[in-house]
Amino acid sequence: MATTSRHGRAEPGDGGLLLGRIAGVPVLLSPSWWVGAVLIVLLYTPLVARILPQAGVWLSALLAAMFTVLLAGSVLLHELGHCIAALRLGLPVRRIRLFLLGGISEISRTPARPGQEGLVAAAGPAVSVVLAAVTGLGWFALSPGGAVWLLVAQTCVANLAVAVFNLLPGLPLDGGRMLRALTWRLSGHRGAGTTAGVVGAGGVAAGLLIWAMLGLLHDAEDQWLRLGVCLLMAWFVVAGAGAERSAEQRRGRPSGIELGELVRPVLQLPAESPVGDALLAAAGRGVVLVRADGIAVGLLDQTSAERLATHTPYEPAERAAEPVGPETILLDTDPPDEVVERVQDVLAWQFLVIDQQGRPSGVLRREDLRSALRARRG
Repeated sequence: MATTSRHGRAEPGDGGLLLGRIAGVPVLLSPSWWVGAVLIVLLYTPLVARILPQAGVWLSALLAAMFTVLLAGSVLLHELGHCIAALRLGLPVRRIRLFLLGGISEISRTPARPGQEGLVAAAGPAVSVVLAAVTGLGWFALSPGGAVWLLVAQTCVANLAVAVFNLLPGLPLDGGRMLRALTWRLSGHRGAGTTAGVVGAGGVAAGLLIWAMLGLLHDAEDQWLRLGVCLLMAWFVVAGAGAERSAEQRRGRPSGIELGELVRPVLQLPAESPVGDALLAAAGRGVVLVRADGIAVGLLDQTSAERLATHTPYEPAERAAEPVGPETILLDTDPPDEVVERVQDVLAWQFLVIDQQGRPSGVLRREDLRSALRARRG
């Protein structure tokens, strides 16, 4: 239910169960999602029993489980809205992850313009509104009182709630990102937009806590459930806003580093080259391993290659390759501060640098950048 600019290479075990890929983007189910699913079933089963008195305990539990799946599908479509908008704008997406509090689309590159940020943020709630409208039509078209009617009605309400909550003007919610984009456009400074989104997050968290306290004061029927949900969501908003503020501070801090001095020359070798020979040929350069069809397998991982060469020096070098993905590709024209931010956040040891024509022009290793940053701080 929110986008983020955390970076990294998605692996099946990195953040949960890999459900599949949509438009090349991995979709993962976080372990915490199962906790949320169990809670929804436990809380929703009594509600089904009250609305449909004729349904027994097992049918009520089954309908609750089906609603949990429909809710997960709705959240996934919400995140796909963010994902597709980002991809259409040229922003690579690391992965989509469903977790306890909903879902998150992890975008691998910070939007360069406020319009990009605003469009990506608005896409998710727009999908939720459309889903609410479609299921709302079904709700009124069906005869009330049946199991299908109840599922459609609850799915409509859930999508509407997802849209409304995400439009609240506080980071890391979509409304907070839209507020940042607007402030960024008006002020010309992304940092000012982030500050507005953080302030908005404080207001959103305060509003959630006030609503929870009102439930306690008025002895509302759902007072304890409301309290638990509001505390959890307030924590999510405050923690997310703090992370966005820290990321903005890192981004705004001048690096003072000449990346051209850190990028190593690049050497292209056939992927089937013996790993021992590839190590000898590297001689401190970055090595791009290419198959016979011209497709790059990845970058030679020196540590893995040395380990492999110790026992089997004639094994194909591609067995020691580190995959190259959108998040590990840098343009030689990227600003130094953006490169530093990417390398600090992406879970990779080396990055392929390409020119404007897409040709490899060098390799940047994490260790080289770290050494340069330590030397500058010293």
